[in-house]
Amino acid sequence: MSDEDADATVEGVVAAVRDRVDPAAEERARLREVADRLIERAETAATELCADADVLQVGSTARNTWISGDRDIDIFVRFPPELDRDTLEEYGLEVGHATLPDGHEEYAEHPYVKGEVEGFDIDVVPCFRLESAPEIRSAVDRTPFHTQYLEQRLDDDLAGDVRITKQFLKGIGVYGSDLRTRGFSGYLTELLVCEYGGFRSLLEAAADWHPPVDLDPDSHGRASFDDPLVVIDPTDPERNVAAVCATENVARFQHYARAFLSTPQIDYFEAETPEPLTNPALSEHLERRETTPVAVRFDAPDLVEDQLYPQLYKSLDGITNGLDDRGFDVFRTTTFADETAVVFAELSVSERPAVERHEGPPIHVRDHAAGFYDAYVDDLEAYGPFIEGDRYVTERPRSFTTAREFLESDRLFDVGLGAHVETALEDGYEVLVDDEIAALLDEFGTELAAYYDPRP
Repeated sequence: MSDEDADATVEGVVAAVRDRVDPAAEERARLREVADRLIERAETAATELCADADVLQVGSTARNTWISGDRDIDIFVRFPPELDRDTLEEYGLEVGHATLPDGHEEYAEHPYVKGEVEGFDIDVVPCFRLESAPEIRSAVDRTPFHTQYLEQRLDDDLAGDVRITKQFLKGIGVYGSDLRTRGFSGYLTELLVCEYGGFRSLLEAAADWHPPVDLDPDSHGRASFDDPLVVIDPTDPERNVAAVCATENVARFQHYARAFLSTPQIDYFEAETPEPLTNPALSEHLERRETTPVAVRFDAPDLVEDQLYPQLYKSLDGITNGLDDRGFDVFRTTTFADETAVVFAELSVSERPAVERHEGPPIHVRDHAAGFYDAYVDDLEAYGPFIEGDRYVTERPRSFTTAREFLESDRLFDVGLGAHVETALEDGYEVLVDDEIAALLDEFGTELAAYYDPRP
């Protein structure tokens, strides 16, 4: 394909996607009418409580970067900084309930009210009105500064390219700063499009990134971060907007940027959910791979995903290290949750010998070597100590010869689990090995399908 043909194809695909993601005039007008009505209601309630309060709309619907079909309207109620935190929370909930009489309370860094109005999802969030983002008292205080910054820089063309970029990131599975996805937030996407001047130029740049990538949109030049992608927040130079992005998601974005520019297809903008794995298909994978899958399954802790998944990832790391340290050679891992939660590992080694090798210090390190020798010389279950090279060596009984033995033992609780996961495991769990993992298919057939058919 010639460069001119590729250009035409890229523009053709982008134009087709734009038709899908750009909200129509009627949709914009309907959102605007609902937002204005709720903002007026919030302003009335807020100023009755505090004369210096004000209300503004934030987020993608305020910045004209929302995708057709998005239903989120974020209303922030700002109170003067002289107000104490407890009073802000009290006033914030009162304004939230006045704005959304049928709403319910949720909690991030502090409580707010969430509800639905005419098909739109509404958040009414209290925050402090501050002079600059570095003065923030909670993360939500920063959000109005983001909106103000981008409103000055996003014209209609760039806003359109933000929508295209968001849809691309959704299609390849890396959109969202939630702690399950660990991908690209809306604000980060907007900053990247502004930094590079559009969707295509962002992809062309990303295709050639060599992480760590450091971007500083407002040339603050003050903070340094140890992340694969660093985008200094223009409103707060001590913050990396991309801090939540997992290394693999930065790499995944690079992969698909190259793939799309090489062979433009609308498929890259459409997220795929695999068909659930069937029992016969699972059996084929197990027979073909000749590895040993193991799963620890337990009742999922009653937490929101942003609290649950960090604990699952921590527990996955701990269990993986525990299996590796005992010689079971972890091949690949994953974790997922619904009603139950699962830590899943595939092992290259299913069974270990009854003994394990244990090396002591060099014999010339007299005190340590003597201590090692004395510890094992009268151990009737151990072989040795004997000498190899300049060290004492013993072959001692292995604590666990199978992964099941380890996973069903109390030593599982020594590996560094998430606190709520540990509590859930203490209440009971099951260990599934080899074809026993078929018991997961009813609840996690889609997740296992994705595991056994991995894509970039």
